[in-house]
Amino acid sequence: MAELRALTEEELNRKIQDIENDLLRERGVAAMGGAPPSPGRMRALRTNVARALTVLNERRLKLPVPRAPRPAGGRA
Repeated sequence: MAELRALTEEELNRKIQDIENDLLRERGVAAMGGAPPSPGRMRALRTNVARALTVLNERRLKLPVPRAPRPAGGRA
């Protein structure tokens, strides 16, 4: 997510387009009855698109950037 947040809006849109093209290709292979080279790739592609869209939406809504959660346990 840090990588995506470092990109500009234009770069994010381009990245989304590239990932969606890859996903379309993978779906085409699956629709023709062929086994995709990597079965988990379609899920990973969908997840990456969702992450990029989340970053864009956060920017449009001007939400604060979430920080990594602190580990559970007692304070020192």
